[in-house]
Amino acid sequence: MNKEKSKLFRKVNTTTFNVHHNFGGDFKDARHKKETLELIKGKMSGKKERGLDYTPLYRFLLSKVGSDWDKVFSEAKSRLDKSEPIFWQVALTEQDKKDFIRVGESSYFSGLYVDNIGILQLTNPKLQAKDMKPYCDCCTHTFNGKLFGTE
Repeated sequence: MNKEKSKLFRKVNTTTFNVHHNFGGDFKDARHKKETLELIKGKMSGKKERGLDYTPLYRFLLSKVGSDWDKVFSEAKSRLDKSEPIFWQVALTEQDKKDFIRVGESSYFSGLYVDNIGILQLTNPKLQAKDMKPYCDCCTHTFNGKLFGTE
């Protein structure tokens, strides 16, 4: 990972009151099973990754709209733990394009794509926070960091 520049992800605050990050399994799923070597020693299951927030990555990618994709990708990749989250926002093919992506419960970011000449572009440049409506009144919904219905 590139040490000179800041990382494009951060750890989620896991000590916040009443915020659950889906840790561990339930005892009810394992209590009536016969003891097997797998249960005694533990199972090597797929690694679950919890507690990472990629909001800095999404803001970085938005700031690079109009730039050469190869340069943007190499810089982003060097500042991340893995390159998969880049493609949650950036589409490389026409059928993968999305107007926006949902991050968490109430944060949304513009969808991006790479055009034919290798330039990073917004999927729907006309979409703005003022045009979006929240689906519930209990949460604060944001689009690219701006409240729904503003600006």
